[in-house]
Order: sequence, then C-alpha cells, then structure tokens
Amino acid sequence: MADLKCTIAGIESINPFWLASAPPTDKKYNVVRAFEAGWGGVVWKTLGIDPPVINVSSRYGVHHDHKRRVMGINNIELITDRPLEVNLQEIREVREEWPDRVIIGSIMAPVEKHYWQDLARQVADAGVHGLELNLGCPHGMCERGMGSAIGQVPEMVEQVTRWVKEAVDIPVFTKLTPNITNILWSAEAAYKGGADAVSLINTVNSIISVDLDQMAPTPTVDGVGTHGGYCGSAVKPIALNMVAEIAKSPDTGNMHISGIGGITDWKDAVEFMTLGSNAVQVCTAAMVYGFRIVEDLIDGMSDWMDEKGYTSVAEFTGAAVPQVKDWNELNMNYDIKAVIDPDQCIECGRCHIACEDTSHQAILMKTREDGGKLFEVVDDECVGCNLCLHVCPVEGCISMKEVSAGKPALTWPEHPLNPMKQAAE
Repeated sequence: MADLKCTIAGIESINPFWLASAPPTDKKYNVVRAFEAGWGGVVWKTLGIDPPVINVSSRYGVHHDHKRRVMGINNIELITDRPLEVNLQEIREVREEWPDRVIIGSIMAPVEKHYWQDLARQVADAGVHGLELNLGCPHGMCERGMGSAIGQVPEMVEQVTRWVKEAVDIPVFTKLTPNITNILWSAEAAYKGGADAVSLINTVNSIISVDLDQMAPTPTVDGVGTHGGYCGSAVKPIALNMVAEIAKSPDTGNMHISGIGGITDWKDAVEFMTLGSNAVQVCTAAMVYGFRIVEDLIDGMSDWMDEKGYTSVAEFTGAAVPQVKDWNELNMNYDIKAVIDPDQCIECGRCHIACEDTSHQAILMKTREDGGKLFEVVDDECVGCNLCLHVCPVEGCISMKEVSAGKPALTWPEHPLNPMKQAAE
C-alpha cells in the first residue's frame, strides 16, 4: 500500500485527511469517533471568547439534485457554544489518548490584539499542534466584526496573523474567506503576517432556497431567514480555482495549503493536492455519510497511487500547478472534433438537441432504414466545445479527437488578429 503520510506547515500526519472546523469536531465524543474511523487529524470547532454564543433553530438548508442527493449545505450555525474551558480540557484529553493524530485549534476573536493573543495562548497551552485563524465565517459572527468581516480586509488579515504569530511558537494557519474579489489579496496578506499555511475555502455566502409557503429564506427561524455559509460538492470548482491561484502565485511564498471545499471522494482530494494542497479538510461529506467515509478516501487514494506508481503523496502534490495557465497562454491552433460511437448510442438525442438549440448545429439527426435514429457530427461546424460529450448519458459514447496535429502553437498575444499585436507592428 502507498504511504499516505504527509507534512503540512511542519506538522506530520498519518494521512492527508482531516475533519474541518465544524459541528463534527465540536466535542471529544465526535473527535474520538473520527479518530477511531481513521481520520488523520481534526480542526476543532472554532473557539471564541465573550460575547457568548447562542445558536438558533433551525440551522441547515440543503441543495439537492433531482435524485435528492445532497449537493450542498447552507448553515447559519455559529462557532462553538460550549464553554472555552470545557473545550480546552477535552482537547488535552484527546491529545493524550491519541498522540499520533493531529489536532488544530480554530480560534476567532474581535480585532483587538489582546483578545487574539490571549485566546491563542490558551488554546496553544492545551497542546494543539497548530492554530487556525477563522477569518472566513460569513454569517452571524461577521455581524459582530469577526469572521469574514476581518477576512475581507487584507490589512486586518495581515495584522491578526502577525498578532498570533507573536504570541505562540506553533504553526499558524490563516483560514481565508472566498467572499472576496481576489483570493490573492488575503493570501498575500497572510504571508506577510507570517502565516505558516493558509486554509481555504471557508463557506460561500448564500441563500440556498426560499420556502414558498412562508415566503422566507431557508433554513427558517420563526418565519424568517438569513444568509448563511454554503459548503459541499457544489463549491468544489470555486475552491479548486482559489487553491490553484495561491499555489501558482510567486507572491505567497510557497506557503503550505490546507485545501477545503466539496471534497467527497478520493479523487476530489487528489485533485486538490495536485493543485497545491498539502493536506485536505472534509466536512459536508462526513455530515452526510458519516465518519467511516474516510475508509473510502484512504483506500481510493492508495489504490490510485499504486496504479500510477506513486510511493508518497509528496510526489504528486502540486503536479498540476505548472499546467494552470492564463487564458492568453492557451494554444489557439489546438483543434478537436466530437466523435459519436453508434454502437454505444442509445438514441436519446440529447447531443443533437443541445448542439442544435444552444451551440453550433454540428450534430445531424438522421433516420435509419430500420426507423432508428443516427447522429452524425459535421466536422466543419464542430468547434470542439465538449457540450455533447457532457450531456450524453452514456460514458464513452462520445469522444473528442484532435485534428490539429502538425500545426504550430499560437497564443492570443501572438495572433495576427490581435489589435495589440497589430499596433506593436
């Protein structure tokens, strides 16, 4: 079996799978169950100080697909509502009972130096391996000047990170909010403040649905609702992009990255790691399927590594980053065309309708002698957009073939029709 051990911000973990700071990590009971299942680490649910935290009911809204599978969860739950000393005592107990597992303490405080430093010292003294600064929560706490209210202001991100680094001698992870125009602003600020790593993404600000009987956002609380934090598989593409932006930037100092956002299976985790994540955090998948999902994550990643010949996760961490380019660097002479395998076609016509109604009218629908349907690609009209491949319900029925072999690469800055190139000439 492949070796899944990883190191992030100087912290060694038996595998790259951690539970994110959330309800699943709110108490010793949950954390112990998670470690028994095989998780490499947890980020303890965010700890705070006064004012006291009082949660509401209900707290979760869900976005389902048409088969009622959970695509995302919107939550309006706040940080832990359990006393700080109770949490710290449970952290001490778990650290003693599970010395080979990682515990990161997530913390949140108002923008005052003594609050952040006092809290950081208390949590560090409980024996955590590192601290995660929650600068991303987009609901409830931000209305009190915490969470994303800090994370959306790079100067505050840098300042808070520096305060905590001054107070403790353990690794510091700065957790970033996705609710910002450019993730690099806050990532660069965290780097300047001395962060050992960044964690991202936190939840996306959202209203997940409307109860049309109560005419109020869900989840509803006594007939009204509010915006909340969106997580789950639906946010994965947003998270992957932001992770890659940081990983490829020369201005973030090659900081380590703890990747978060919609990781549901081993392939999701591998994708995050190839784009620069040194380890990953999971929340929604554990809430939907339970802690034993980590067994599938471990087995799936191990099998994939064995198949590909990788002996350690470090060998593929960041492997896809060099291939993440700006649009202007793409080869405009590269050309592909759709190919439909008639033996696999079930004659549903989805490729034809999608192309005919919304794309390039490049798929003809013909009637065979036996009355069945035959779908043919018109190469001269096909632009290689891939839409037909994605809407086809039969995997492998439609493929894309390259037809540009031998053509030299040509980017937009080099293109003769580019006005800027023409002006330069």
